[in-house]
Amino acid sequence: KLFMYKLIRPVLFLFDPEKIHTIAFQIIKAICYFPGFKWLIRSSYRIKNHKLERELFGIKFDNPVGLAAGFDKDAYLVDELSSFGFGFVEIGTVTPLPQDGNPKPRLFRLKKDKALINRMGFNNSGVEEVVSRLRNRKSDIIVGGNIGRNKITKNSNAIQDYEICFEKLFPYVDYFVINVSSPNTPGLRDLQEKKPLIKLLSRVQELNSEKKNKKPVLLKIAPDLSFNQLDDIIQIIKQTGIDGVIATNTTISRDDLNTASEKITDIGSGGLSGNPLKDQSTRIIKYLSQKSNKSFAIIGVGGIDSVDSALEKLDAGADLIQLYTGFIYEGPILINKINKALIRR
Repeated sequence: KLFMYKLIRPVLFLFDPEKIHTIAFQIIKAICYFPGFKWLIRSSYRIKNHKLERELFGIKFDNPVGLAAGFDKDAYLVDELSSFGFGFVEIGTVTPLPQDGNPKPRLFRLKKDKALINRMGFNNSGVEEVVSRLRNRKSDIIVGGNIGRNKITKNSNAIQDYEICFEKLFPYVDYFVINVSSPNTPGLRDLQEKKPLIKLLSRVQELNSEKKNKKPVLLKIAPDLSFNQLDDIIQIIKQTGIDGVIATNTTISRDDLNTASEKITDIGSGGLSGNPLKDQSTRIIKYLSQKSNKSFAIIGVGGIDSVDSALEKLDAGADLIQLYTGFIYEGPILINKINKALIRR
């Protein structure tokens, strides 16, 4: 392949995770600026094959492997990331106003667990700037818009924040994700309760139905929900007519980690992603798929860091999958490997 990510990863991992994330963005941007390099990356990682194509909620995906929200919050690298072989890219979480997020440090690696803990707090440049970037994008990769509320917005006014983001992003994204499951915005997860959630989703669907061509709407859920709460989610999807779920966001659980408990205590709060989340998110996908009789779309995310864990999610009932932490630990070759395995199936 173009370069062995595994060889450079130890060097990247010497630096603060958030700092290296920013530097990596600049490097990718610079490399892809030169058409020759962009072509090299595309020819190394991208695979086109009809066996990989998926049609879901009226959208045709080149392949089922997407990039989860949180990696490219501000739609800064959409065109460049399309060269790495992703079938779709989800941007955000986007809020109406720009916000800095939580104090740093707020992103931590748990190398022994192939995991991350983050408490970023929806740091993003605000919906206006995101729209200005999406307006100028050149690739035709499918883009999802993950939207949330500003930290300063009370839950009683949260619907307005989602309305603003929905209206402004509508012409520029292919589907929407309503994020009420991040553990890093105080009180946000309370919006997952039945009553406020029905109200929020119904309002989004109301705005959606006023458009000439409706856009698919999905709900991103936490992995910490009980089976009773998942039954509620199934009911709510039926009632509001949204298109599906993204299962799952990061977890607040710290069970069964290999990392020393002192280190975990030092890190403190935040959402855990990566390998330790794998089984829990798969369990939720399986439950939702079976209990709903596959009546809505499921995008599976959480701990996908190998071909096996990707196939496991799809076999559990996910229609598409997303990478985040696995992409950071394994590099772009992971997308390529998953797609090749799907062709062989």
